[in-house]
Amino acid sequence: MNEAEIPSIIYRTFTRLGLTKFKIRVNNRKVLNGFFELLGLSDKATDVMHTIDKLDKIGADKCCALLLEDGVTPAQADEIMAFIGIQGTSAEKLEALKKYEGKSETFDLGLSELRTVTGCLPEFGVPEENFEIDLTIARGLDYYTGTVYETTLTDHPEIGSVCSGGRYDDLAGYYTDKKLPGAGISIGLTRLFYVLDEQGMLSDEINTAPADVLVLPMTEDLKRAAETATAFREAGIRTMLYSEQKKFKAKMSYADKLGVPFVAFLGEDEIAKNELSVKNMKTGEQTQLPMADAVALVLKEIEKQKAVKVIAEK
Repeated sequence: MNEAEIPSIIYRTFTRLGLTKFKIRVNNRKVLNGFFELLGLSDKATDVMHTIDKLDKIGADKCCALLLEDGVTPAQADEIMAFIGIQGTSAEKLEALKKYEGKSETFDLGLSELRTVTGCLPEFGVPEENFEIDLTIARGLDYYTGTVYETTLTDHPEIGSVCSGGRYDDLAGYYTDKKLPGAGISIGLTRLFYVLDEQGMLSDEINTAPADVLVLPMTEDLKRAAETATAFREAGIRTMLYSEQKKFKAKMSYADKLGVPFVAFLGEDEIAKNELSVKNMKTGEQTQLPMADAVALVLKEIEKQKAVKVIAEK
């Protein structure tokens, strides 16, 4: 059940980002290890697993050639390629795997786990179009012991997996004597968002700046500017303080380069009135107001940003 819950986490994460065209591909390492056991390849299981994990990148012919280099016989290589190449819906693949049952305890356990995972997904709210059993999924890391996952964007298969993981029964054993099994995933956010940006899929409405407000002191004394930056930060607002003594044009150029939504100016007039001038860099509107009102203004815009979808609507 823990392993069945993971795809629901992937599904909800991706749909909340605004992504809809993705496929969560699932397999079980016990199914693969049990199959290799039937072929008499238990001693080569790790090498074979690493090779078939490369199938998407190198293609079937190269994968078969590498299997032969691993010491697999041509007949065994053909069996492996036929096994991982089983086609159809998840239900049809489970049906096709029945012919291997009763010959290996490892295989039978893995197939039982695979059935459980797929059988529970409707209750966890994962639609069939976003999920499939894929017998080519092996995951290259040796600590995986059961269910394994890879998630791909269906319109951009060239990207490869953007969310992967699985069951690891004793990974924590490297650090403790306790038996601490687990199941988990990781998302390659940097890779994912770089590609989304390259493909023009990110909404222009999202704030990608490193801060929500840039404090620009217009006097040599930076104490009030430091107090202002601190007040913004204590309100939970991401704030940068410009501390270099440069001309106004250079400061504004820096703000434009960062793409910050707001700039807060602190000149002699603002300091005398115990206020600050806040400029909305998108609209160009500038207002002089007390600190509390400035905080409220920026927080209001941050709340609006929470409703903006990350993925651009086509």
